Amino acid sequence: MKPITEYQDYHLFIRDYYDDRKRCSYFSWREFARLAGFSSPTYLRLVSEGKSNLSRVTMDRMVNAMGLAGYEVPYFKAMVNYGNAKNEESMAKYRKEMRTIALEYKVRVVDKEAVEYFDGWKNSVIRELAPMMPGATPGKMAKACCNEISAADVSASLEFLTKAGFLKKDSDGAFHQTEKNVTASKEGLVYAVHALQKKMAGLGAESIERFDAETRSVSGITLSVDRNAYERIAREIDDFRKRIIAIASDTEDADQIYQMNLQFFPMTWNINEIKEV
Repeated sequence: MKPITEYQDYHLFIRDYYDDRKRCSYFSWREFARLAGFSSPTYLRLVSEGKSNLSRVTMDRMVNAMGLAGYEVPYFKAMVNYGNAKNEESMAKYRKEMRTIALEYKVRVVDKEAVEYFDGWKNSVIRELAPMMPGATPGKMAKACCNEISAADVSASLEFLTKAGFLKKDSDGAFHQTEKNVTASKEGLVYAVHALQKKMAGLGAESIERFDAETRSVSGITLSVDRNAYERIAREIDDFRKRIIAIASDTEDADQIYQMNLQFFPMTWNINEIKEV
């Protein structure tokens, strides 16, 4: 699903959200309405079709039901107010508010031509680190990294990030991010992203021995679930991830870079399928 800042019509946003959930779960309009606290099972379907509108009260319910977090919340509310505006003056006000939020929290969607971005951990870390160390040499940036990287590697990463538009360099030589967040498109990046996820998972395992418990958080639980519980937990993880991104986006003076891996995977095969064999 596209980032929320690419929408101006909240009816369409709700429709796409529903379709996205429907593709990977047994989601229904009735379930959607229940999550949002509406008694009518068809109300949200009518909203998605533009046959009904949200109010200032009901849009808050939708924020919670869809798990919106951070900048997504004020953008969604401005989008609802824009869609419900009765005159051009009000429309202009909320259109400006949406544009301001979209520009401030623009998300870069990496397409198949930028697979190199996901080639190992270095580019994602240097993209975060360079703006935090204005004027620093590649050697100093390399020394700031917990994992082995050379000054030449940092230089190569900076060159790639600048040419690909992930970073821009001002006249004083300081680097700035062109967008606050980076996500991958679903086309053409599966293998690159999977390789990066495997590498990051390995670094997470190493962190248990490398760092004191006060500077890292590693935990795990083993659960018995069915398909419905799995889907509910997966949605909770996705909503939690959004809230974590929102917290990081609001950080004014970052002084360190962390990696968070969210892992939830099977430890046995489906026992019902085993019984049938």
